[in-house]
Amino acid sequence: MQNTPIGVGPHPQPWPTDSHFDKTLLEKGDDRNVLDKYHYWKVDAIKADLDTTRVPLEIAIENLSRDYNMGTIVRCANAFNIKRVHIIGRKQWNKRGAMVTDLYMNILYHDDVQAFKAMMAKEKREIIAVDIVEGAEELSKVALPESTVLVFGAEGPGLSKELLSIATHTVMIEQLGSTRSINVGVAAGIAMYAWVQQHFLTR
Repeated sequence: MQNTPIGVGPHPQPWPTDSHFDKTLLEKGDDRNVLDKYHYWKVDAIKADLDTTRVPLEIAIENLSRDYNMGTIVRCANAFNIKRVHIIGRKQWNKRGAMVTDLYMNILYHDDVQAFKAMMAKEKREIIAVDIVEGAEELSKVALPESTVLVFGAEGPGLSKELLSIATHTVMIEQLGSTRSINVGVAAGIAMYAWVQQHFLTR
């Protein structure tokens, strides 16, 4: 949640001359929702700086229906500064919920599940599916490997059987209320946080 102003006005003269600054933003101000250190920076410069501190976690989204939640998932991925986002299937997706954070991410596209599987096998990265299906393990009881790619599906249908079949593990988020499932964007944020907590926050 954001309760304080996020933008800044025109930069006072004299302007900084480093190459990562955007002259238009310096002149007119910067109303983007970025950390204070990135005010007035070019998009490419912000992305390059983030690339120096990425965590090794990766995520994938099976894009079968252009679910509007995809943007939310990508925004969460930016918040945790994960290494890469994989989109499986359609290349077009609803970016509105990403709030332009996709510009700061490394996004790869795969034509189908098998192409994605082949790349993950080559990189020796474990595929962990996140879905409420029979046989899924409780997330709180699973030690997520460091070299992991968490995979999310669409709101409603979840992940395809083909995608579930290539996962090393399938995990679910335990719930205490009456509804069967939580929003996939929310679930993605919880799962990413669980990985970050296991590998960074408790060190």
